[in-house]
Amino acid sequence: MVDAARARKLADRIQRIVAEMLERRIKDPRLGFVTVTDARLTNDLRDATVFYTVFGTDEEKAGTAVALDSAKGVIRTEVGRQTGLRHTPSLAFELDGVQENAAHIEDLLAKARQADAEVARAASGASPAGDADPYKAPREPDEDE
Repeated sequence: MVDAARARKLADRIQRIVAEMLERRIKDPRLGFVTVTDARLTNDLRDATVFYTVFGTDEEKAGTAVALDSAKGVIRTEVGRQTGLRHTPSLAFELDGVQENAAHIEDLLAKARQADAEVARAASGASPAGDADPYKAPREPDEDE
């Protein structure tokens, strides 16, 4: 087993290697506008998962996934050559859902802002249901005591 810090460093190195390969050496027309967002490596350094995003339609995303799968061997060879590991990790490419998650969060925040605005609008002309000061005042001591 390898410590997590070394695995993280190697994962960062693999991310840079894969991004460089996709930018300069892999000339597949099915590759769309691909951005490598992250790479994760298991602690035994046997398997690497490379996360990517694609700007485009669902057909372009599917084409990019096929192109990445077909270029996996060339990319793995280059990863092995540049990292110098005894065993080059197997690569798996996974579409990163960051863009969809961010859009969903933005929608939720917009709904929350709208609900807050409606509550503020309803409360603008309202008056308290009870006394103006709802807190109990300290008891005044009786003069007999």
